[in-house]
Amino acid sequence: MTTRRAFLSNLALGALLNGQVPQGKAKRVIWLFMIGGVSHMESFDPKPELNKYAGRLLGDTPYHAALENPLVKQNLREVIAGLHKAQPRLYPLQTGFAKRGKSGIEVSDWFPHIGSCIDDIAVVRSVWTTDNNHGAQMQFHTGRHVLEGQFPTIGAWVHYGLGSLNENLPQFVVLGEPIDSCCGGPGAHGASYLGPEHGGVRLDVNPTDPLPYAKPHVATAADAQRRQFDLIHKFNQLTAEKYPEDAGLKARIKSYELAFRMQTAVPEIMKLSAESPETQKLYGIDNAVTKPFGETLLAARRMAESGVRFIQVFHGNNGGAGKWDGHSNLKKTHGELAAQVDQPIAGLLKDLKQRGLFEDTLVVFATEFGRTPGAEGTNGRDHHPYGFSVWLAGGGIKGGVVEGATDEIGFHAVENRHYVTDIHATVLHQLGIDARKLEVPGHKRIDIDYGEPIHRIIS
Repeated sequence: MTTRRAFLSNLALGALLNGQVPQGKAKRVIWLFMIGGVSHMESFDPKPELNKYAGRLLGDTPYHAALENPLVKQNLREVIAGLHKAQPRLYPLQTGFAKRGKSGIEVSDWFPHIGSCIDDIAVVRSVWTTDNNHGAQMQFHTGRHVLEGQFPTIGAWVHYGLGSLNENLPQFVVLGEPIDSCCGGPGAHGASYLGPEHGGVRLDVNPTDPLPYAKPHVATAADAQRRQFDLIHKFNQLTAEKYPEDAGLKARIKSYELAFRMQTAVPEIMKLSAESPETQKLYGIDNAVTKPFGETLLAARRMAESGVRFIQVFHGNNGGAGKWDGHSNLKKTHGELAAQVDQPIAGLLKDLKQRGLFEDTLVVFATEFGRTPGAEGTNGRDHHPYGFSVWLAGGGIKGGVVEGATDEIGFHAVENRHYVTDIHATVLHQLGIDARKLEVPGHKRIDIDYGEPIHRIIS
């Protein structure tokens, strides 16, 4: 018997889909997340004024009002008061920058390959969040501060709101170095009250063992295994009729069914050796520095091509706050990390274009916050939630454009400011989903959850 809550939940989803899969300019998303906090000033929002006033206290420069701006307090909700500071002594840029492409958008010298693709990219330089600690990793994916608990992530909402493109593959996949329990863990790719069946499925770029339950036992014949799954399915269905509200049981039934179908599909996708040497070189797989992330992004492209809706790729997990967390030695660490991801990301964009997938694949490059204009210690930058950069490409997004701006030293987002859920809303809009219809009975969403699509970057 179907309960009232289950009936209403199914009714809500049916109303959302209106009997069919929504039609947007994008069919799928590849979501790239750099863990720890990429410096916006040394990546996609260079600030030469930092060089001009390097070493001076912010109060002794023309930009002294930045610390007095009411947004310093209004846009900050600290988990540990005083742990991270704005850092008042300005720190010079740690790399050069240049105008790239026909659009002339400035990109740092640490990202020359991505810079070569800038005419296909929309850079949003005015993103802000409220958490100045690494719970912002979860906030970026759910739109809610970590102190409010766990909520469905953007990937889970996409999984919930769209039909499947390939029944043999999970529709929400997590690749790379996913965030661990330190700063959100599954909260950054989980489904919360939507139910575990909508959460991200973690896979390894390993054709022999991409996921333990996707690999059949060598001693089990295919027909025997099919009979085993059929029997388990019958038992699960009987239990499901007795406990219709058991979300975990529903997810387990689906996982058994999907696992059987994945046993052939997933290992085949992970066979990167099937790609031409030219394609592998495009991703930097011939280079030890770029090979790990290059293989991950090539697997992401193969998944996108095979029908996976949302591919979430993490880079920089170190078991703590994240490798991009540049409190010290920023020049060395950011320089090394950028070298690991720059060519693979550019290779992904170019590969999508040459395969005719770029127009309906939306690529997002994101991180939880930026870094302070001021120095932390002698050679680092602290956490900075008041203004930072995200970029989008493909999937109906305009290329060669900049949206919003931070002030002259990169402190505050001051022009066309965008809270993180505006990125969510833009993604959902391009997928054909009305974010304001994504509501589940018994789980009221608040206005900031929805965000607003950034129409100025939509073609």
